[in-house]
Amino acid sequence: MQGKFYKMIGERIFLIPVEDGETVHILDYDVTFFDILSTKARQFGFTTILKNGRKLTCAGDEPYNPDCLPYVEGSHWLLHEAFCLYGDRDIFQPYEKHHATVKEACELAESLHIPNLILWHTEDKKPLERKALYTAEGKEYYHGNLFVPDDKEILPL
Repeated sequence: MQGKFYKMIGERIFLIPVEDGETVHILDYDVTFFDILSTKARQFGFTTILKNGRKLTCAGDEPYNPDCLPYVEGSHWLLHEAFCLYGDRDIFQPYEKHHATVKEACELAESLHIPNLILWHTEDKKPLERKALYTAEGKEYYHGNLFVPDDKEILPL
């Protein structure tokens, strides 16, 4: 962590430990954290109900674990990492880094009948082509609303 960020811990950045299944009230939202059952380090995803009544879930920084279904099912929005295109998996080695491909994230969202999928945590070798490439591959496996946001892009939820 860069020193400029480290200096903000305790002043502008607050680290608050959470437990699996714990709900914390954050900025007018009740956010429930869940252990994503990582094999490399303890990590959490979260779920919340938006002001419009829709459920938003972030599956965490690794591929979805089926044991997390109670937290993910019924989501209107799913944020799921997709490190690279399925066809580029031999180049980027997503599985060695505990990550999924676009195809796998899209197949998951399709199987869970999630209407809106946001793919994030992607490789950045072709940033100008990423949205088109990821969307094209994703649409082969997922028939909902697929979003591959650019940095700083705001999505209306």
